[in-house]
Amino acid sequence: MNIKVERNYLEINSIEDLNYSEKPVENCDLKFIDPPDFQINKFFYKQIGKDHRWIDRLVWDDQKWIKYLENTKVKTFILQEGEYLIGYCEQIFHTEKKSCEIAYFGILKEYYGKKYGGYLLSKSIENSFTKGIERVWLHTCSLDHEFALKNYQARGMKIFKSETVNLNIN
Repeated sequence: MNIKVERNYLEINSIEDLNYSEKPVENCDLKFIDPPDFQINKFFYKQIGKDHRWIDRLVWDDQKWIKYLENTKVKTFILQEGEYLIGYCEQIFHTEKKSCEIAYFGILKEYYGKKYGGYLLSKSIENSFTKGIERVWLHTCSLDHEFALKNYQARGMKIFKSETVNLNIN
């Protein structure tokens, strides 16, 4: 079956344009995963992605995950509340272009509607700018969470490109 999917590309070009979202609870923290742990990325990709048609990496074996995360441009940050995992942000830093792509971003379903997504996005964008980045960008589509686009725009990101694509979904 073919479906039409709306895809939007968004960017933010200055930390001054960032609209912060408050910390939802006192004991939630953003943590950088160093050294990389492919099991964390794989877990979040599968758990968050199952509701949003993230399928490209489902065929990856462990070696492909490890090789991908060995790229020093790829950084993973997780949001935790105490010992509980909430969400993650996988970023690809292009320091030569002073640009950072948010490649994957999301929170686990049980944390929807509790302000964790806005906080995670705020901290992820802020983190990029503190590393000398001048542009943070991502793309989202109509298959993502219904409030994804609103969250990106609420944080100060602006659409710079939109397109409609046809996807063959089996």
